[in-house]
Amino acid sequence: MAKQKGKADGETLFGAYYQDIYKDRWEPLKAALIKDKVPIAYDEGLTQPYYLDEASVLAAKLLGVQKGETVLDMCAAPGGKTLVLASCLEGEGKLVSNDRSSARRARLKQVVKDHLSEDEREIVQVTAHDATRWSLYEQNVYDRVLLDAPCSSERHVLHDPKALAMWSPSRPKRLAITQFAMLAAALEAVKTGGYILYSTCSINPMENERVVEKLFEKRVGRFTIMDSAQAGSEERDYGSIILPDQGEGRGPLYFCLIRRDV
Repeated sequence: MAKQKGKADGETLFGAYYQDIYKDRWEPLKAALIKDKVPIAYDEGLTQPYYLDEASVLAAKLLGVQKGETVLDMCAAPGGKTLVLASCLEGEGKLVSNDRSSARRARLKQVVKDHLSEDEREIVQVTAHDATRWSLYEQNVYDRVLLDAPCSSERHVLHDPKALAMWSPSRPKRLAITQFAMLAAALEAVKTGGYILYSTCSINPMENERVVEKLFEKRVGRFTIMDSAQAGSEERDYGSIILPDQGEGRGPLYFCLIRRDV
């Protein structure tokens, strides 16, 4: 009985929280989130196709990686976006793919092994750093940084009764603190004139545009937000988002392209 009550409480809190954000749009958005994703086969420069959300491919390509550059994927597992970045490098340059979790890192290594040629794997380095503290390891090193930050992942929550039962409004607050720490670290890791793509699969503004807004408060004058609007995306105060109810099932994926100026 207590278990059933917990699930009901989680569902009630979750629904009320996002209803407050999305108003009349919440029910159709929720219905779209509950539907199973239809991944696409990405095979550019790969030894075999990798299946992932089309929005994820779009976001990784928005970073604009060029052949021969030095690139960081700060939270890389399970590895789909790393494959997109590696294909853009065309076997030249360097790609550091990081994940702190040993289990997720093992999966990342397997994805790289299964989908990249031996020559392409030579430019990929898998690391295990705490992304929030990256500036303690490296500063002014990378031409481009992809930060696909850990987030609320509401689509997953709606598919997982246990996660839904445990959900509370404190979760996005905690995540936003970590996300900002990672974004601030990414700003130090990228070279002056280099680019960061900040992205999440959350629908929560607190984890998306509000994180970028905080960067304006804490790192004023050091960066510029670049235009990143895409077909099917919706503009936010900073960056854009693709939501499955109006994005033909793609997403959710928030993304914001940032250029370091100083």
